[in-house]
Amino acid sequence: MKGKLAVLTAIFLLFSCDANRANANNIASKGKNMKASDITIETKIRDIISNPSLSDWGRLLFPANEGYWSGDTLGDLHLTWYSHINPQKTVEIVRYVTECAENGQQVFYDIYSEAEKRVDPEKRDTGLFFFRGKSNAKFAVCCAGGGHVFVGAMHDSFPHALELSKKGYNAFALIYRPGWNESNEDMARAVSFIFAHAKELGVDTDCYSLWGGSAGARIAAYIGSHGTAYYGGDKLPQAGTVVMQYTGHSEMGRTDPPTFACVGNRDGIADWRTMQQRINTLSSYGIPTEFHVYKGLPHGFGLGQGTVAEGWLDLAVKFWERQMK
Repeated sequence: MKGKLAVLTAIFLLFSCDANRANANNIASKGKNMKASDITIETKIRDIISNPSLSDWGRLLFPANEGYWSGDTLGDLHLTWYSHINPQKTVEIVRYVTECAENGQQVFYDIYSEAEKRVDPEKRDTGLFFFRGKSNAKFAVCCAGGGHVFVGAMHDSFPHALELSKKGYNAFALIYRPGWNESNEDMARAVSFIFAHAKELGVDTDCYSLWGGSAGARIAAYIGSHGTAYYGGDKLPQAGTVVMQYTGHSEMGRTDPPTFACVGNRDGIADWRTMQQRINTLSSYGIPTEFHVYKGLPHGFGLGQGTVAEGWLDLAVKFWERQMK
């Protein structure tokens, strides 16, 4: 019985994903061009998805599985498990990618070929959004959470990548397949893609960093610990720094990269004590670490704007910069 149920569930999820993808593609074919300057918190999400200038990737600004987001406008976007979405930041992000498209500057990169996508259609819901910093500056890959069932990029990776780019760093936000194994494979492929196209992208690959929140933090940690080749990517240097937010990830080793971590003490999903214990153990191995726990904060505080965690990203950047020396 359990076997039959698993098969039926898998079939349902497959058709659900295909339906969502087909629906998004149909919407995109009927839209009108929208200028970045016209986008406000009142702009309808469907108008962003259907904006022809954003091509098919406009839909990937939001979770590919529509069951995990709701809202009519950018101002009332809601993502499952996330309570600190900043509407103004959402608008800023959408304006950024739209302005890049208007100026003919590539902002979205496929990490899989068309042939690979034909074999595995779920790979059509993957890719890298590029938030440019200074030419030939170091790069970071930001990976959003979503419980390994969706990708909450608009709250948990796009804002981080945008802020890193403002500091001069080249930052990528990864849209990945939510499965446990698939997500690690996609991160490994993404880092491999950046290394392979470093000259074209204008990035320095030395001491790169991997950032993640919740499930995304697990992905960053796994790649940081085991390397890209372990998950099917190219054999590349280990990340110079891993930055983790609110995750119960506990696996570790004596060769893990320097790690920065933060969490709220009211997090009902990722216990701060678990994170602290892991950081303490890494520190005992002689690995550079930094840990912050923020009073009163629940799961998924993102950039922490307007909270006691505001400014944590600046601390994480300084930690990363210390590893560059």
